[in-house]
Amino acid sequence: MPRTATRHLRLVLAVAAAAALAWSFWSNGGWLQLCAGLAIFLFGMQCLEEGLRQLAGGGLERLLARSTGTPRRGLLFGIAATTALQSSTLVSLLTIAFISSGLIQLAGGIAVIFGANLGATSGIWLLALAGQDLSLSPLALPLLVFGVLAGFTGPRGKAMGRVVLGVAFIFLGIDQIKAGFGQFGGLDLAEVRAEGAAGTALFVLAGLAVTVVLQSSHATLMLTLAALAGGQLQLEQGLAIAIGSNVGSSVSTAFVGMLGGNREGQRLALAHALFNGVTAVVALALLPALTWLTRTLAGLAGFGDNPLLQLALFHTLFNAGGVLLFWPWQRPLAALLQRWLPERAEPAVPASAPPGTTPALVRVHARHLSGPALESADAAAAAVALELRHLGQLSLEVICQALCLPADQLAAAQADEALLDAGPADGRCFDAELLYQQRVKGVYGDLLAFMSRLELPLDAEHQRFWSAAQMAALEMVNAVKGAKHLQKNLGQRLNGPHTPVRAAYVALRRQLFGQIRALHAVAGEGDADAAARRLEALDRQAADSAARFRDALFEQVRRGVFDGLEAGSLLNDQGYAERIYRSLRQVFAFAEEPGSLQRLRRLAGGATAAIDRA
Repeated sequence: MPRTATRHLRLVLAVAAAAALAWSFWSNGGWLQLCAGLAIFLFGMQCLEEGLRQLAGGGLERLLARSTGTPRRGLLFGIAATTALQSSTLVSLLTIAFISSGLIQLAGGIAVIFGANLGATSGIWLLALAGQDLSLSPLALPLLVFGVLAGFTGPRGKAMGRVVLGVAFIFLGIDQIKAGFGQFGGLDLAEVRAEGAAGTALFVLAGLAVTVVLQSSHATLMLTLAALAGGQLQLEQGLAIAIGSNVGSSVSTAFVGMLGGNREGQRLALAHALFNGVTAVVALALLPALTWLTRTLAGLAGFGDNPLLQLALFHTLFNAGGVLLFWPWQRPLAALLQRWLPERAEPAVPASAPPGTTPALVRVHARHLSGPALESADAAAAAVALELRHLGQLSLEVICQALCLPADQLAAAQADEALLDAGPADGRCFDAELLYQQRVKGVYGDLLAFMSRLELPLDAEHQRFWSAAQMAALEMVNAVKGAKHLQKNLGQRLNGPHTPVRAAYVALRRQLFGQIRALHAVAGEGDADAAARRLEALDRQAADSAARFRDALFEQVRRGVFDGLEAGSLLNDQGYAERIYRSLRQVFAFAEEPGSLQRLRRLAGGATAAIDRA
């Protein structure tokens, strides 16, 4: 179907859905009040989450980096962060972002996911307590006033006001939902006669579907609590809905992680889905026993006649049971996920196509960029830093191929002299333009697209890094483009007879490759001061080498070894070689990461060391 027709179809469907919803509101006031209460509740949850996150600043990221040193600390972080933010989805996505960016390990992230599921149960207790026969609207009205006034007291006051407004809207939404259920006479799920496993499965699917649509298990359980309070739902039905909502809460995380994440993020998203799915299956298998245990503990605690608190207790019990079930298997689960989702192999350097044919264009794409990384400025910066290294590796590989040399010579202890003097092994070089299209352009485009999608406010340090990263990527691409121009004459001369011109091109190649090897070695230098001194020395050596090459060239022209055309070509190509060195050298000027990211790396490094010692 053409794209224009698809857009028109979507527009028609959207208008039809809006019209149907408007008609349903006009025909049933209780349904309108229920939907309005749900909208207010969801808006309040959004305000609360945003405000708490703004108040936390970078503290949440620092705690996450520090807390994955042991499984117990990761579990406690997941519980505490989700209890504070009241959003297991946010905590899960932030964890996926950190894993995708290489800041934490998979095993530590799995423990955080366990804690996030447990922490999510705290909100259900609060909703159950708020869902009693108590109107919260009188509390919400002054909170609205205080929340708006707080917004005029500066950035931190605005964040606090956002939190207060979130609580106020949640209170208003709860009252509206309860009132809507009271007036909506067409909904009485308690009369649904679906017995046995089929009935339970029906309500599990209902809980899952509502959670996926609303993107909030809290909203699903608030609706369930309101229906329980109004007698429109039986406790057993509510328990089945709670199980379904727990599975639904991982669907959005899994969807974002699997489609928008790299391999590490996809592994954690799959771990989250497995945890919730297996926990749900076990809970369903033990549902009669868990129901009896819930009723017994509720009776002992004094709320045996309160279905709302019993639902909250059940939600906590089966999530805690899931953690107990998975806890001993964290490391085996991480290893299993790595086998199920191995790292994608980089496509091999393409063979040249037969004469008269066009080779297939299969582009390499970014490996470390993920949608969840955009949830945090530091996680996004870490992902960009990783991808710049990936782009650098690919760029150096293409440059080596353009020089008709294997890329593995870059890391060799000593370059193979025979290779430096010889022509291409197969009689010709790989087409640098084709290699650029296949191995560099796609990653470069992905990197720029990712950086353009970041919508978080950035401080001066992060803004400088963002601009520097863009310049570093551009310089790598410029180096590859210089190699494409250099290859035109170089490949032809290397395939030709042994003449003084060929010898000059071999010398030019040797000189440039030596500079690239030296830069490659500096990139692995751990000492920043030592690296800076080596770069200064390399700059002097590159300038001296270029001057000696030109002097030797003009001397040979005076002696009649080269004619003017050959000398002009050599000078042009020597200029391309200088451009390649300058572009690669310039990348080091943009290498400094934001201070907050460096601190996160130190924290995460300490946590990684703790895992290795465990």
